[in-house]
Formats: sequence, C-alpha cells, structure tokens
Amino acid sequence: MIETAFTPIASLAGGALIGLAAVLLMLFQGRIAGISGIVSRLLPPEVDGETAGRLAFVAGLVLAPLVAYAAGSAWPVPQIAATIPVLVVAGLLVGFGSVWGNGCTSGHGICGLSRLSLRSLIAVATFMASAIATVFVVRHLL
Repeated sequence: MIETAFTPIASLAGGALIGLAAVLLMLFQGRIAGISGIVSRLLPPEVDGETAGRLAFVAGLVLAPLVAYAAGSAWPVPQIAATIPVLVVAGLLVGFGSVWGNGCTSGHGICGLSRLSLRSLIAVATFMASAIATVFVVRHLL
C-alpha cells in the first residue's frame, strides 16, 4: 500500500505561496501563471519581449527547492512506486492533456477558478475525476 504523508502546515504554506505568485504575476505582468503555457513559449522561444520573464518564472520553480535546502530544509527523497515506462506514458498523457485542454492544473486550477472561468471549472472537474479514477484503479483494482 502507498502511504500518503499528511502535512497540513507545509501544504497550507505552499498553497499560499503559489497563490501569491499567481496574483503577483497577474498584477505585475498581466499574465496567468499557467506553467505549461509559460514553458511551451520557451521551447522554441517566442520573440515577444517576455522571454526573460518566462525564464525567471521557470528558474524560480527550479531554484526554490535549492534555496529551501540551503536554508536548512531536508532534501526530499521521492518515493515513486512506478516503473520508468509507466512514468514515461504518464508524462506523455499529462503533456497531451495540457495541450488538448489548452492549459494545465496551475493555469486552470489556480488562476482559472479564481477568475470564475467556466472552461477552467470543466477542466478541473475533468482533472479531478481522472485523478480519482486513477487512484481507485491503482490502489484497489491492480
């Protein structure tokens, strides 16, 4: 059985920081903090004068754990109960879903729902239903 860690304080703090980052990006750049959209515009880079901002956003995502570790946090040890082929297929499905759904969980779930977007509500309902079904199948049927 796969155990799930219960970390309400860290989860609340992380959620608050994600929300703050989304608000600040919208306030100062007028942009939605959808990670898949930001990254997709870096590969290949769109020439629109916003590449530096996109790079800074992605660098923050990559560097934040390193800064937390340097500040004394324990380095997380991921425990992934899946094989490499399963992870590759899952990654491709998530990537395809982000493109097909015109956004990812961060764009739809955080920014879209807060703007009361019907499209984002449908996307998040689909994400959640898929996640619930996947967990049920993996934990109870396989």
